[in-house]
Amino acid sequence: METEILTLSDPAAEERALALLDAGDLVALPTETVYGLAADATQGVAVAKIFAAKGRPSFNPLICHVFDLAQARGLAVVGRAAEDLAAAFWPGPLTIVLPLAPGSPVHPLATAGLATVALRAPQGVAARLAQVLGRPLAAPSANPSGRVSATSAGQVLKGLGGKIPLILDGGASSVGVESTIVMPQADHLVLLRPGLVTRAALADASGLKVRDRATTAGVTAPGQLASHYAPAGRVRLDATRVEPGEYLIGFGPEPVAGQELAADVINLSPSGDPVEAAARLFAALAAFDSPDIAAIAVAPIPAAGLGEAINDRLRRAAAPRT
Repeated sequence: METEILTLSDPAAEERALALLDAGDLVALPTETVYGLAADATQGVAVAKIFAAKGRPSFNPLICHVFDLAQARGLAVVGRAAEDLAAAFWPGPLTIVLPLAPGSPVHPLATAGLATVALRAPQGVAARLAQVLGRPLAAPSANPSGRVSATSAGQVLKGLGGKIPLILDGGASSVGVESTIVMPQADHLVLLRPGLVTRAALADASGLKVRDRATTAGVTAPGQLASHYAPAGRVRLDATRVEPGEYLIGFGPEPVAGQELAADVINLSPSGDPVEAAARLFAALAAFDSPDIAAIAVAPIPAAGLGEAINDRLRRAAAPRT
């Protein structure tokens, strides 16, 4: 894939970006914090492409970028503290973690299957694209996983060139570090990641105390419990044969032995595409999450690339329950 670079002064730049995002593709773009790797947060396959492009992926929650507070209200339950924080710091480098609204269109892959969504209203082109598209943009930092976050188009090209179709060049990021992340609670704020918006500024704007996340707190991000993403029934991995009455999550074009005995079958990707499989994973687990489904067999999925993350989530779904 050849990566195109367009400067924001180019009249065609934002139109080209919108067309790609609407079609479920990726665009690297500048924000005031760092460059983000953006996709339509409501399209599962588009979000899965983010993990694939960044490499060595894990399904961590992604920040979803919105135009303003009104757009945020369509995605999350926005309480008084969040209203105060947004009034003080949006558009800007503050991300607020909020409960998902009923019927929220954000794809579960962008939230890692959690009941919360991380929202930020950025400055500049990311906000304009979210406004015109009418949908939030999932956009982690535009760099290979584990590498330094990119603060210029050249750095994005060095790390992701040939893996994404378009980079919007808006010059150097003005802040240069990732956003502050905070989660409002009933009587305080939980600081999940420090950034340019300080602890003192958060307290002043909200009138609430700011606390660090307790080490004994429940899950606020994936990977904190051995058993997670688990349906009601027992999950059996790397199944090369289906036992009578089991439900089957398949992968690839080849049927699993005894597949005709399965009570029902969902194939994550009949073509064996890990991006498609990642996008459908949470939906498949949810479809078979029922008290009357006792056993789910899962066909082997190659562990390379995005398969590493898929298998990690499946292992957690299959782990012994406490």
